[in-house]
Amino acid sequence: MTRGEKGFTLVEMAVVLAVVGLLLTGVTYTLQAQIAQREQNETRQRLDEARELVLSFAIVSGRLPCPAREASSGEEVRNAAGECTDAAGTENYYGGLLPARSLGVQNIDTDGFARDAWGNRIRYAVAKSVTGCGGSPALPHFTSAANLKANGIGCLPDDLVVCKSSRGIGAAGCGATGNALTNQNLVVAVVYSVGKNFAVAGSGGADEAANLNADAVFVNHPPAPAGAAGGEFDDRLTWITVGELYGRLIAAGVLP
Repeated sequence: MTRGEKGFTLVEMAVVLAVVGLLLTGVTYTLQAQIAQREQNETRQRLDEARELVLSFAIVSGRLPCPAREASSGEEVRNAAGECTDAAGTENYYGGLLPARSLGVQNIDTDGFARDAWGNRIRYAVAKSVTGCGGSPALPHFTSAANLKANGIGCLPDDLVVCKSSRGIGAAGCGATGNALTNQNLVVAVVYSVGKNFAVAGSGGADEAANLNADAVFVNHPPAPAGAAGGEFDDRLTWITVGELYGRLIAAGVLP
């Protein structure tokens, strides 16, 4: 370099590269955050749409649908008595999939199932047990149009429950009163996504595992990182209450 010429020194180049690197990191992080938020919003929208389709199905059919299964091509699995039971007599009220084809979901995969924004199949559970009916109600209640009408709106669900965490929960409920988001006489159906970090039953954190063990007890809370007490959690849940179901059916003239 001759006298009077100017250029960048190695130190100056290093500073420029460091600044550029920081800017790129910031842009990448912002894009990732925007993508993650968009996926969350899209999944929530799909769950809300599925929830409305379950209620529409109930108005048209006079009952709630049963869950689908992996091999049912998106159709509900239900026997002639209205029970959520397959030909082999195996029940599946709590651990199944959204019966997207039965509901008329437009956006389904080649196997007939609805998926969340991460490509995981949307799941679905429906109440089996009831209480408060008076006398000896004909069962099943919520998945049989004839029984639902005959038993009347005094029947309340007595199994599905949503908890704040998996701490202290059991097959019968949330454990401590403060851990319950809902009680066992409120929820008639749950529609949910297993989130981006979907893990099969038996793996992952305790809170997410509670949503894959095929019982009537579910967990829902804001997303949590891997180091959280209940493990990483990004499941998304929505549910239908018994009052909402009966209210829709009464307004449509299906009940009483």
